[in-house]
Amino acid sequence: MNGERIMSHPLSNRRVLGLLAAAACACALLPSAATAAERGPPGDPRGYSYDRRFEHDHYYPRRGYALGALPRGYYSVPWRGSPYYFNGGVWYRPYGPRYMVIEPPLGIGIPALPFGYTTVWIGGTPYYYANGTYYMWHPDEREYVVTAPPPNADSGTTAAPANEEVFAYPKNGQSDAQQSTDRYECHDWARGQTGFDPTVPLGGVDAAQAAARRAEYLRAQKACLEGRGYTVR
Repeated sequence: MNGERIMSHPLSNRRVLGLLAAAACACALLPSAATAAERGPPGDPRGYSYDRRFEHDHYYPRRGYALGALPRGYYSVPWRGSPYYFNGGVWYRPYGPRYMVIEPPLGIGIPALPFGYTTVWIGGTPYYYANGTYYMWHPDEREYVVTAPPPNADSGTTAAPANEEVFAYPKNGQSDAQQSTDRYECHDWARGQTGFDPTVPLGGVDAAQAAARRAEYLRAQKACLEGRGYTVR
């Protein structure tokens, strides 16, 4: 057979090429299990929804969306014997080898609010809103705790009542951790001095006394922060 040339049939070549091309297209159209799992629920190929309530204006992955790995910077939050994870306003739970976006259980808490949260004022009480979830500050636990949507939530406003918030600038270069400690301790001191607690409806006092007690609380909190080296407005 030396020197002989073996000729392929032209039709056979075309058939082989056609089959290879079809196989390649089929592979491209069939996503891997990981891709399908991470795409999220049908209806939005990105698996994201846009939260515009209270002018919050943020995108979040839809609940039911599954990830192969948790995003960087997540919090690990054990709750009633089960693992939960939190990052950027989104809650996760293990789902087999993946992590599924979920609605958080009521009562679970986090040490810091997510970036871009929205403060919603309802009946003079601040709620903190992100990704369809409401939080309230619990000073005794020093956590922001997931709470049920408040009554008449739709009547809430993002505009704070007059003289309701204290803005403190750390003129001595206090660290974030120190600022958090100072704010909590000054809040606790002001609450003890005035009997007014801004984390509960009407501050925990009679409606007729709420405005006057609130002003006393803010003055006490301001005096405490100024004494610790802050410029307060």
